[in-house]
Amino acid sequence: MSKKHNIMENRYIRYCIALSLFFVFGCSNTKYLPEGELLYTGASVTVKDSVIKKKDRKALEKELKDLLRPKPTKQILGLRPKLWIYNLAGEPKKEKGFRYWLRNKVGEAPVLFSQVDLDYNSSVLRNFTENRGYFKTRVSADSTAKNKRVTAEYTVQPKRQYKIKEVKFPEDSSALGKAIARTSRRSLLKPGNPYDLDVIKAERERIDGRLKQKGYYYFNPDYILAQVDSTKGDYEVNIKLKIKEETPEKAKIAYKIDKIIVYPNFSISKDSVQYKKDDIVQYKDFTIIDTADTFRPRVFERTIYFKKGDLYNRKDHNLTLNRFVNLGTFNFVKNEFKVSDSLKNTLDSYYYLTLLPKKFIRVEVLGKTNSASYTGSEINVNWNNRNLFRGAELLTVSVFGGADFQLAGQNKGNNIYKLGAETSLTWPRFITPFNIEGPSGFVPRTKATLRYEYQNRTQLYALNSFNASLGYLWKEDIRKEHQLNVIDITYVSPNNVTPEYQADIDQDPALGRVIEKQLIFGPTYQYTFTNTMQKRRKHTIYFNGELDLAGNITGLVTGADVKKDNQKTILDVPFSQYVKIKTDFRHYLKLGKESELASRIILGAGYAYGNSTAMPATKQFVVGGTNSIRAFRARSLGPGSYKAEPTSSTYLPDQSADLKLEFNTEYRAKLFSIVRGAIFVDAGNIWLLNADPDKPGAEITKDFMKQIAVGAGAGLRFDLSFLVLRTDLAFPLRKPYLPENERWVLDDINFGSGSWRKENLIFNIAIGYPF
Repeated sequence: MSKKHNIMENRYIRYCIALSLFFVFGCSNTKYLPEGELLYTGASVTVKDSVIKKKDRKALEKELKDLLRPKPTKQILGLRPKLWIYNLAGEPKKEKGFRYWLRNKVGEAPVLFSQVDLDYNSSVLRNFTENRGYFKTRVSADSTAKNKRVTAEYTVQPKRQYKIKEVKFPEDSSALGKAIARTSRRSLLKPGNPYDLDVIKAERERIDGRLKQKGYYYFNPDYILAQVDSTKGDYEVNIKLKIKEETPEKAKIAYKIDKIIVYPNFSISKDSVQYKKDDIVQYKDFTIIDTADTFRPRVFERTIYFKKGDLYNRKDHNLTLNRFVNLGTFNFVKNEFKVSDSLKNTLDSYYYLTLLPKKFIRVEVLGKTNSASYTGSEINVNWNNRNLFRGAELLTVSVFGGADFQLAGQNKGNNIYKLGAETSLTWPRFITPFNIEGPSGFVPRTKATLRYEYQNRTQLYALNSFNASLGYLWKEDIRKEHQLNVIDITYVSPNNVTPEYQADIDQDPALGRVIEKQLIFGPTYQYTFTNTMQKRRKHTIYFNGELDLAGNITGLVTGADVKKDNQKTILDVPFSQYVKIKTDFRHYLKLGKESELASRIILGAGYAYGNSTAMPATKQFVVGGTNSIRAFRARSLGPGSYKAEPTSSTYLPDQSADLKLEFNTEYRAKLFSIVRGAIFVDAGNIWLLNADPDKPGAEITKDFMKQIAVGAGAGLRFDLSFLVLRTDLAFPLRKPYLPENERWVLDDINFGSGSWRKENLIFNIAIGYPF
């Protein structure tokens, strides 16, 4: 009886809260309206037509509704809290302070019915439907008012939609007419398709784009006239494309390139070029006027796609500009084409380039993973020297420091500190024994790097890490990027191993692998594809694939085989031999202007052979932590159903393995101002390829899905423009190390219990989004 009474009482409380919210956010909003005004709450559009399919009619209604202006005040679950906040704040006395911020930044002003022009909106709807081929459309508008609120209702009655019967391209014998006619094969205007003014405009843009590839520099889409005849068919139109009579003569000419003049030291402030005769350098097809002798002429030969005598085309035009920008040495790039005064139907091409400062310092605050897979914050101070050897090279010297603080749990106090330096030199070209050039607007790069990092895990051990690499970076386009390191050498050695950690190694020899000397060398390759920069797309993706081959050729040549007691060393250190593959796929679903659903899946596998029985600890996979499964502490989860116990020194040893599966999904939405919120679910685990008697349940089996860990939580993100500060609070839903039938722990969740919170709630602070 008592339980039933509690249920009824809870329901009563919820109903009271709901009614209170409705009263607070709803009724109170209208009492602040000016005398005689009504609150505009939105509009509906109804398309009345018996011919249009229901699906198409609903789609048309949605498009038409999006055209209506103004938009009503935003709603959340039928309520208008932003309007309530606007009214609550009242009229501020000055344009600053808390009240002004609350009213104008957090709140939202009411949209009054006096701001709504029914006739104007009706004409917008009529024009849109007629541009879609629904000629002679009728639109009527009305409104309904109740309790000082008003809605608008629009009724659209389209006639039958007109279809394209025939499309004719210019038939004249001029070079321009023939050039336009040759583009007809890929025309967007196809017989049988609905008439659509937007498609006609797109067709003119398409033709102009094709002509720009054929030398018609001065042509533009407005010079094409689309004549539409709707009198010769049953709800059909004939479209005839022709060149307007007023088209200027220079727009009808295909131009070639003559002179190519480059000014590498152009000053925007002076907007003019002053130079002496000695400043002029003639290099192949280029005239270079470099008043400060800043660059070697070959830089421009590699960057400019045009050569003397080439037919002008927009592709080479844009590729050249993109390459100049991507060199990283110019702040301003201006290109100008002028009709040649010496040769007929030719253009002289001018490039005005303004230099960035040659030397500069940049400070970065990052959320970063270091060489031992520890995630934390890092500060980088970078000194850069652009154009080091007059070939647009970039020299970067960096010093960095970071920390990963363990504020709670078994590892409390075992903080990780790191310090290091890195030097890199980047050339804006491929440095290879043979010439390689790609038709890309992005400059390919060759990069050499030297790096040292000192990492100290307090009370346990320290590691010295040295890395040297030489590789290539290039983009096919804005979406596809490659990175190939033909040389990538890493050497790791221990330092300051504490007696406590050495005692733990005596008890658990597996702990010794973390501080073993490591020599890792071999090529690595990464491929990245992303279209996340296309903000208007509803679905965007990111994919990164990595391949790491260590010691493979060396192991093959030397016949290394540790299983046959034939382990080879270099400088008394056994070199690592393995193959490692990792993929990271992310999907972003745009749900609204300020909300999205982000998902990620990570798959990884590594296999050690030949000279190694296991991959080095720094190359194995880990899970848990701020950018992984957030309901479990960093590197504490797995492998499989194995659970590590605290050592005699009371810290929890890191867990790593050969295989990894991880899935994350996160709903993100803007709350107000710079604050964004998120709710998330993370799942996954790691496994060993081979059984380890010291780690029962850690190896991969056919039942690996039964060992998946699951966590959930919520968080806030503070977008400060220069960085994003993230806080997440997470708790486990499934613990893979519990007995098989007890791994789901949903029934144990009890936020009111202090002991449950201490054991299960994980608070993460990080920089940047997790993915």
